[in-house]
Amino acid sequence: MDFGACPSLIAVTSAHPVDRFEAPAGLNEVPAAVGSVLDDFFGRAIPHAAAIDPVVGDSATMLREFTMNGGKRIRPTLLYAGWCCGMSESGRPTAPGDTADPAEALRAGAAIELIQACALIHDDIIDRSDTRRGRPTVHRDIEATHTGAGWSGDAAAFGVAGAILIGDLALSWADDLFHGVGVAEELPAGTLRRGVARRAGAVWAAMRTEVLGGQILDIVNESRGNESVSAAYRVMEFKTAAYTVARPLELGATLASGSPGLIDALRSIGHDLGIAFQLRDDLLGVFGDPEQTGKPSGDDLVAGKRTALIAIGLNRAGATAGGELRGLIGRQLSPDELDRARSILIDVGAVADMEQRIDHLDERAQATVGALDVDSSVRSELSALGHRLGHRQK
Repeated sequence: MDFGACPSLIAVTSAHPVDRFEAPAGLNEVPAAVGSVLDDFFGRAIPHAAAIDPVVGDSATMLREFTMNGGKRIRPTLLYAGWCCGMSESGRPTAPGDTADPAEALRAGAAIELIQACALIHDDIIDRSDTRRGRPTVHRDIEATHTGAGWSGDAAAFGVAGAILIGDLALSWADDLFHGVGVAEELPAGTLRRGVARRAGAVWAAMRTEVLGGQILDIVNESRGNESVSAAYRVMEFKTAAYTVARPLELGATLASGSPGLIDALRSIGHDLGIAFQLRDDLLGVFGDPEQTGKPSGDDLVAGKRTALIAIGLNRAGATAGGELRGLIGRQLSPDELDRARSILIDVGAVADMEQRIDHLDERAQATVGALDVDSSVRSELSALGHRLGHRQK
């Protein structure tokens, strides 16, 4: 995903050196910059883990490989976009002690990537997925190590246990990395940066709780067989919209001391773009090309996920088509069965309904972006980025 250049960021960041890392001159440079922060962090953290025991170091290295290989760094890019909005906001105060630094945004973005690593590793266990980004999932990789070494015990159970712990390590290290953001020991108590750190910490804590709460809702809905569209949206609100878009935008703006009005507007934009992002993801989960998604075709159907697409399809289908579609959810499907499930979703209008919802959300978000009182090129970049979230691989 190419986010393009953002010329105004050069002016925004030129006065703020980023520790040893190059300040991004545009949103398209954020993924690489965050990758450098992560690489530096792992370079310091892995030896500490390995000092406990080499096998602990091996697990930490596996986390590094999972985090560094693949992923579009969407959340850090959105966080940095929020930071740029805050930094370029009209009338932004520049009082003494206002030392907003792009390094804070980059470290916060890197920390979110570690939360994402935790979420994906655990999600693959929950969904019993075999592949992620075209490679074996972490629990399957550890299972294969157990089998290849000829160790005793259940290899699959060992793989799950090891992956859970690696995901936990990612979450722990995310906090370690984040809580260095905006907290400089040399600053006296009561300065702007300490106030910003407290506000940003509250956003961070809320985001962590929301993504886990959304995951809990997701597995409960699957077990209950909840087929309502409102239930699917409730999961999206927390598991995706808040965590993927709204909170990163808010966190970036908070680190830049953005005004309450700006932060409220970014939350609204993030909600709409986050729902659009997940609706597109639901479509890709059934109709996506495995070469592009890195996951087997129809994976959401096989996993029995009660996504908005499935809920809308079941609500639109009559008794016969609905019963047939239910029989194609939550089990392995032959190519013909997958084609049949896709045909039902198309024929009952579920796919068209999803596209209309995505377009409506994008239009509403774009209107809010257009009204932001920030630098015009920052606004333009956020608009383009937001549109791509809902229309990727379309």
